[in-house]
Amino acid sequence: MKRNSLFLGLLVAISMVFVACAPAATPTPEPEPTAMPEPTATAAPELSDIVDTAVADGRFTTLAAALEAAGLVETLKGEGPFTVFAPTDDAFAALPEGTVESLLLPENKQQLTDILTYHVVSGKVMAADVSGLTSATTVLGKDVAIKVDMGNVYINDAKVIITDIETSNGVIHVIDAVILPPSDEAAAESNTIVDVAVADGRFTTLVAAVEAAGLVETLSGDGPFTVFAPTDDAFAALPAGTLDSLLLPENKQQLTDILTYHVVSGKVMAADVVTLTSAPTVLGKDITITVKDGKVYLNDTVQVIITDVEASNGVIHVIDAVLLPPQ
Repeated sequence: MKRNSLFLGLLVAISMVFVACAPAATPTPEPEPTAMPEPTATAAPELSDIVDTAVADGRFTTLAAALEAAGLVETLKGEGPFTVFAPTDDAFAALPEGTVESLLLPENKQQLTDILTYHVVSGKVMAADVSGLTSATTVLGKDVAIKVDMGNVYINDAKVIITDIETSNGVIHVIDAVILPPSDEAAAESNTIVDVAVADGRFTTLVAAVEAAGLVETLSGDGPFTVFAPTDDAFAALPAGTLDSLLLPENKQQLTDILTYHVVSGKVMAADVVTLTSAPTVLGKDITITVKDGKVYLNDTVQVIITDVEASNGVIHVIDAVLLPPQ
């Protein structure tokens, strides 16, 4: 037993010597992080000038041809900057038949030049700035009217359908119609509230009522006036027989009261209307003004649907119903 114990102890001692003398384990090296490649800077695409941009777009072939015929290519390839309200091919196609062909003739070069320069404004005017204006002076020297209606921007009667096409020498805004400059004779003519209403075509009943009430001369006067103008549809929505009755000579005073309840003294633009809670009419009775969900209402229920139709003696705001004065 004693011998076995000694032998066992000797074995343990030898084992401990081997463990102590064994080489230390070599640690596995940590992998080096893979270096990410530096991002390669991409140069911004170079902008083309107004003419080259229009040609490359493909929707302005008629405009490009007109610029060549008028000798304006070099001008609109110059430094500028320019803002161009560019009619599409469809806009030119909507002109009366033969108009474009006539304008492209050499003998009509000056007329074509006048039309094209009426679409150009000096300087780079982006959409955010255009919508804050009421007019702009063109290179032709005649102003275009600018209005915002139901979220859309109009240049005269042409709707802006695409904005802010940037070029190296300005910006292009696309419009859906060709805008024609007013002739000197037309500019000299009166453009009163009555004239505007007659020319518009949506106010035939209102014009007839103004005539029956004997108010044409008044609303063609110096003013200025603000007219909340009901459309033909608004008058048609009155109870059956109401309009016919109002147009009778014996009801002239009642008709006059209704019409003058739609008129406010002074030129009150839409931006000012929305800051009011009421306005005194020419009849002497107030209309209330409220703004709900971004829309303007008169007397709570009558909605203003088009604003800032300017006239030489005031402004028209179009409404969707006839206002009836309180008794």
